[in-house]
Amino acid sequence: MGKPDTATFDRLRGLIAIDDPDARSTRSVLEAFTGEEMTTIPVGTADDVRAAFERARAAQVEWAKLWPRDRAKILIDFAALVLKNRDALADMAQAETGKARAYAQEEVLDVAMTARHYAKTGPRLLAASKVKGMLPLATDARVRYQPKGVVGVISPWNYPMTLAASDGVAALMAGNAVVLKPDSQTPYCALAVVELLYQAGLPKDLFAVVPGPGSVVGQEILAQADYLMFTGSSETGAQLAEQAGRRLIGFSAELGGKNPMIITKSADIDNAVEGAVRACFSNSGQLCISIERIYVEKPIADEFSAKFAQRVSAMKVGKSYDFSTEMGSLASADQVDTAERHVEDAKSKGAVVLAGGNRRPELGPFFFEPTVLSGVADGMESFAGETFGPVVAIYPVDSVDEAIKEANNTEYGLNASVFAGSSEEGRKIAAELRAGTVNLNEGYAAAWGSTAAPMGGMGKSGVGRRHGAEGLLKYTEPQTIAEQRVIGLGGIKGVPQGLFLRTVPAFVKSLKFLPGR
Repeated sequence: MGKPDTATFDRLRGLIAIDDPDARSTRSVLEAFTGEEMTTIPVGTADDVRAAFERARAAQVEWAKLWPRDRAKILIDFAALVLKNRDALADMAQAETGKARAYAQEEVLDVAMTARHYAKTGPRLLAASKVKGMLPLATDARVRYQPKGVVGVISPWNYPMTLAASDGVAALMAGNAVVLKPDSQTPYCALAVVELLYQAGLPKDLFAVVPGPGSVVGQEILAQADYLMFTGSSETGAQLAEQAGRRLIGFSAELGGKNPMIITKSADIDNAVEGAVRACFSNSGQLCISIERIYVEKPIADEFSAKFAQRVSAMKVGKSYDFSTEMGSLASADQVDTAERHVEDAKSKGAVVLAGGNRRPELGPFFFEPTVLSGVADGMESFAGETFGPVVAIYPVDSVDEAIKEANNTEYGLNASVFAGSSEEGRKIAAELRAGTVNLNEGYAAAWGSTAAPMGGMGKSGVGRRHGAEGLLKYTEPQTIAEQRVIGLGGIKGVPQGLFLRTVPAFVKSLKFLPGR
């Protein structure tokens, strides 16, 4: 375990879809724990993107001809390679993002689970299916799925492996090629998992990685793609959606969140405390589905707040390439600045810090303590704005109804969490929450890890879904093939046209007695 060596970076750099990387300018890639340069990455151009798409289109034609079960074999082998190389992948995830080992491992395992899920379910989901035809027995109607072509993926820095590879493997399973722009802070995480796809047998041109700025590489991917998958901010997502709409291409995005947790007076307080620690401070709070608002019924609010603040204050924060710390650093100076600004703004307007609230420069340049606030109110930056860092506010409420109302009082709708005394109570609350996923007695992992279920947001939190059948079929074009036999709208041979047309209404009326008609 430890920071990847120079040889690893050199090997991965050779996988970039740039013909002459030495002729390109470079960008520093920092170790998040120390802020020091680990290596550099060539910066791609629009020409590099166009060349990658040209190669990808040629490769995709042959890839689409394979039976889905043959494509699935590569994904099965890929998942096995990910598990075999999990320690090296976790090292890379920690080095580029600063996350604690537990959450680096969580990300690596998610890549393997998602690849295996689509390998096993993809052939069935993509199989042509027979549906009810226009006329019973006389119409044979079937639905099949054609790939979109070349899918563009623009992935973020916070989960740079799973949000690059997992979206990519679904597109590959559906018969597409992929051109990926990883975030400039974390390009080697993407390259590390894509290398294993190549080792599993995927032709290199089918999954091209072109690093570079969004203003150049991202824009050219959007200009060339047949479908775009984006994970990032709601503001950028809205701009890309508008541009995709002008091109009339499909678009899917997981965007921001201001995710709530509701804790009822019947909940197990100690269990809620531990669940809230994971929900709020996984990946140092830099998770689209992490919790930033906690609504607690007043009869238990004081006890919960005291126990939660004590537990958070005792969290072990530090830089370590092993499992000895609970929270690592943030990923960049910008993230630390945002967390500090939100906390200082809240304090200046009357909020109280129950735990944390400070930079920890002695640990590293991007460390900020896990922080719990109370008294956060409208008018403070952290009240409605996404911090995307280790900062959470507690709000005592008079009732569950008030908690639901406040939880839904947001433009976002990505994830929510409920801790209640019974499943029945929890499910009743969940049904009233406007969020794409709701976790009961857990913060985020139960829904996220259920790869057979759709994952995505409502409102400003996104468009479309990843995971589940939706996460695969969005990368396809449904095609209906209908064959007419013996009898059609033109009539029946030997029956006068007028007589035939007069009997059609009665025939259509009689269809109501058939199932599904």
